[in-house]
Amino acid sequence: MAVQSVAEQYVELLARAGVRRIYGVVGDSLNPVVDAVRRHDALDWIQVRHEEVAAFAAGAEAQLTGKLAACAGSCGPGNLHLINGLFDAHRSMAPVLALAAQIPSGEIGTGYFQETHPDRLFEECSHYSEQISSPRQMPRVVQTAIQHAVGRRGVSVVALPGDVAAEDSPGDGVQLTMPLDRPAIRPADEELTRLTEMVDAAQKITVFCGRGVAGAHAEVMAFAEKVKAPVGHALRGKEHIQYDNPYDVGMSGLLGYGAAYEAMHECDLLLLLGTDFPYTDFLPRHVRTVQIDVQPERLGRRTQLDFAVWGDVRETLRCLIPAVRDKPSRRFLDRMLHRHAHALEGAVSAYTSRVDHHTPIHPEYVASVLDEEAADDAVFTVDTGMCCVWAARYLTPNGRRRILGSFVHGSMANALPQAIGAQFLDRSRQVVSLSGDGGFSMLMGDFLTLVHHDLPVKVVVFNNSSLGMVDLEMMVDGLPPHGTDYPPTDFAAIATAAGARGIRVEKPTQVREALREAFAHDGPALVDVVTDPNALALPPKITTEQVTGFALSASRTVLTGGVGRMIDLARANLRNIPRP
Repeated sequence: MAVQSVAEQYVELLARAGVRRIYGVVGDSLNPVVDAVRRHDALDWIQVRHEEVAAFAAGAEAQLTGKLAACAGSCGPGNLHLINGLFDAHRSMAPVLALAAQIPSGEIGTGYFQETHPDRLFEECSHYSEQISSPRQMPRVVQTAIQHAVGRRGVSVVALPGDVAAEDSPGDGVQLTMPLDRPAIRPADEELTRLTEMVDAAQKITVFCGRGVAGAHAEVMAFAEKVKAPVGHALRGKEHIQYDNPYDVGMSGLLGYGAAYEAMHECDLLLLLGTDFPYTDFLPRHVRTVQIDVQPERLGRRTQLDFAVWGDVRETLRCLIPAVRDKPSRRFLDRMLHRHAHALEGAVSAYTSRVDHHTPIHPEYVASVLDEEAADDAVFTVDTGMCCVWAARYLTPNGRRRILGSFVHGSMANALPQAIGAQFLDRSRQVVSLSGDGGFSMLMGDFLTLVHHDLPVKVVVFNNSSLGMVDLEMMVDGLPPHGTDYPPTDFAAIATAAGARGIRVEKPTQVREALREAFAHDGPALVDVVTDPNALALPPKITTEQVTGFALSASRTVLTGGVGRMIDLARANLRNIPRP
C-alpha cells in the first residue's frame, strides 16, 4: 500500500466519517488538502466566496442530517473568517469539523506573515481545538476531533501547517473506531418514580418544548393527551411540535403569540422538554418546574427547578407515559385552547384588511403567500431580525418542512449561506432563503456561489431599506432610530447581472405570481419584494407600560401582525374539544 501524506490521510478520515464535501476558499497553506480532495472519489471541494459562508453551510448540512460536515480555511485571515459561522454551528449543536490551515511549522512563534494561533482562537466555539505539529500525530488527533464533534454535538477544529500536511504519514492506514450513531439516554428508575409522583399530584400541567423534542412528536402528544396538558413551544421547537398538535397554545418569547405565556404561568406544574429557552423573564417564578434534557449542563441554568431529569425527551416520555395516571378533567386545557384561538383572532385582524392593495407591501402578506406556495417538504433558512418574526408566525410546519436560522447565536446574514449547505445536500429539494436586505447585502458575494454551482436556491428578499429589528430595539428603548437606513437597492437587477433569475415586486398583486415563477425556475432565483418599513409601527392601543415591559410578557408585544394558517389549526382544535 502506498504511503499516504498527512493531507491524504485527513481526507480519507473525513470520507470514512461520512463527509461528502468540504466548504472553503483555497489558499497556499491549504493546497495539499485541496489537492487530496481533488484526487479522492468520495469528497468534493465546494468553493465559496467567503469562509464565513463555508462554516454556515457546513453547519446547516450538519443540522439537517445530524451527521458530520466539514469546512476549511487557509492560514491567518482565511481561517479567522470561519469563526462566526463556527460559533453558530457550535451553539446549534451541529457536528462540524473545521480545518484551520497554519503557516509553515518552522515559522510558528516568530510573528511570520499571516501568523495566528487557531488552536487558541477557536477554543470558545469548539469542543476540541488542537494543532498537528508532526505527522506522528496522525490519525489520532483527527479521529479525536471527529469523536468530539459527533459525540458531543458541536465543532472541532484541527490546525494544520501546510508543510506538515504535505509530509508522509507514518501511520499504517486510516481507521475510524468510533460508532457514529448516538445512544439513547434514559433516566434512572428513582428519577422516573419521583417524576411520576409530581405529574400525578399536579392538577394543571403545561408542556413547553424546544428543539430537543425532535423525533419525539408522538410521545409528546400521547403524554399531553393523558394528562390533558396544553403544549407550547420555543422558536426552535416550532418545526418539531406544532404540526398535528390538538394541544397547541403557540409560542412564548420575544416573538411569541397565542396563549403559551399564560399556560406556562397559570399551571401548577411546568415541564420544560428539550429546551434551553434563554429568556428568563418569560419563565414563571412561582410554578413548580421540571426540566428534561439530554445535555446535563443545561438543567436549571435558566430558571430554578424543582426537579431536573437527565435523559432524552423521547426515551423519558416512553417510560413516563405508562406510569402516570390519566387525568379526566380538560378544564385547564380547554380554557387555554380557547384563549389561544382568541389571541390569534385578534392578531389576524391587524393585517387582513386590504393587504392585497397596500403599498409598500406588508411583509406579513409576503410571508403568508410564501407559506402557501412553498413545497410541503421545503427547507426554509431564515435571517436573524424581522425575518424571524415572519417565520415564527407564518411558516406552517408539517413534519416534513425544516426551518433553520441563527436562533441561538443570532448572527446576521445566515440565511443565504445556510441555504447553500441545505441545497448541496439535496439538489431536488426546494430550499428557500428568507433574507432581510441588511443580512443579504452583508454576504451578498456568495449569491455568486449559487450561480457558480447552479444551485436552485430561491432567495426571497424582504427589502424595506432598513435594519427593521434594530429600529424596533431603539424604539423600545425610547431612542429615535438612527444609522439603520439603507439607500433603496434593486437586488433583482443585481441577481440578473450575476446570471440568475431576478424578479422585482413592488405591488402586492404581483407577489404570488413572482413566487410561482421563481419556484418554477430551474436554477437560482431571487425575488426582491419592496416591503413596508413602517410595518413595525406600534399598535394603536399600546400603553407606555406595555412598551417598557416589552421583554416581560408575550401578551405585551410591540411586534404585531397576523399568524398565518396557525389560526386554522387553533380553530380546528376548538372544534375537536369534546362536548359535555
